[in-house]
Amino acid sequence: MTSDVDTATAAPQAPARRTGWRRITMIAAVAGPGLVAANAGNDAAGIATYASAGSQFTYGTLFFMVLVTIALVMVQEMAVRLGAHTGKGLGALIREQFSLRLTALAVFCLLLANTGLVVSEFAGIGAAFELLGVPKWAVIPPAAILLWSLVLFGSYRWAERIFLIMSLAFFAYPIAMILGHPDWGTVGQHMVVPHMEPSKDFILLAVALIGTTVSPYMQFYAAAGVVDRGAKPADYPLIRADAILGAVFACVISLTIIIATASAIGGKGPLASAAQAAEALKPVAGKDAELLFALGLLGASALAGAVVPLSASYAIGEAAGVERSVSRSFRDAPLFLGLFTAQILLGATVAMTPVDVIQLLIGTQVLQGLISPVVLVYLLVLTNRRSVLGAAANGPRDRIAATTVVVGVASMSTILLVETILGWFGLA
Repeated sequence: MTSDVDTATAAPQAPARRTGWRRITMIAAVAGPGLVAANAGNDAAGIATYASAGSQFTYGTLFFMVLVTIALVMVQEMAVRLGAHTGKGLGALIREQFSLRLTALAVFCLLLANTGLVVSEFAGIGAAFELLGVPKWAVIPPAAILLWSLVLFGSYRWAERIFLIMSLAFFAYPIAMILGHPDWGTVGQHMVVPHMEPSKDFILLAVALIGTTVSPYMQFYAAAGVVDRGAKPADYPLIRADAILGAVFACVISLTIIIATASAIGGKGPLASAAQAAEALKPVAGKDAELLFALGLLGASALAGAVVPLSASYAIGEAAGVERSVSRSFRDAPLFLGLFTAQILLGATVAMTPVDVIQLLIGTQVLQGLISPVVLVYLLVLTNRRSVLGAAANGPRDRIAATTVVVGVASMSTILLVETILGWFGLA
């Protein structure tokens, strides 16, 4: 027979277990479009850019990345807030709130940036398998068919779960960082002390870091994903948590890539190939270095290989006012799924050609960095308007903080653009 004392002591145990399961359930419920969009930013181009940052400037870009993390949190939160409170994606809101020309400008900028990105994602898939001795022509076509099928024949919820599973590949990089035994004191110092170099290479890489971390397609996908998920204003607290969690997680992963590469080959100059980036991890991961790098590169490329073309399809479908949903059939959403199909086909075809993968990857991120300010201005104006968001619109402090982010990103992009133009005339 159980005594009163035994019963009293045993009683508190059950709630503790339930609390643990509740936390796991809450995390699973929170994970969604925000986490998928932010992780997609750590794509093949992102990995190449972060690895080059560590290789060229060791820990010199860490403080800059902390600032970029803050910017990403703010930007992604504004995107999902628009989706949750209006029930419309960014493309649809731009079409309603701006002129036809300005809508066309937004869509053109996104398409321009995304075209190179889609190619780079399939090039990244090919590079990942080439590290393991498999030729890219043997894997890119099947990968394209798999990603195409995932979107065409599944529902949004099912596709989102697959995207989240793909995100697990990113844990390869924190492992590589820990195995590298970096100087944590130096790492901590560079994360809190500003460091800038007045060189074109540093500015070029800084803009590329902005482009790969605060990519325009991420805002379009995050807002559209919230709508496609069927979220309501009442769901906003969870949606907001998802956006913040996703942004912070993605940036932590990017920091670990920089630190891992800096610990191995910091100061050796820019990377020339994916194989060289994998080689950099050999001192820290031994004979499994190529497998570790290939796993992360494959997961990142596959995730973004679906998300990047989806973001453009969402944006154009919203701007045109037609049906757009992963849960719809080709007959119901021909423009949306047709655009997605065309982008997958184009990306896979060009990636089969002998392209310089690392240069392509970093180049697309610089282009993203130049286009980001344009998209961020639309996002800022929309979230400032009470006619769009009502009481959920940006308050005075939010406006100042968001404007600072947009001006900062635009300033870096302008500096790079001016230096590039001067370089054409031999003046820089």
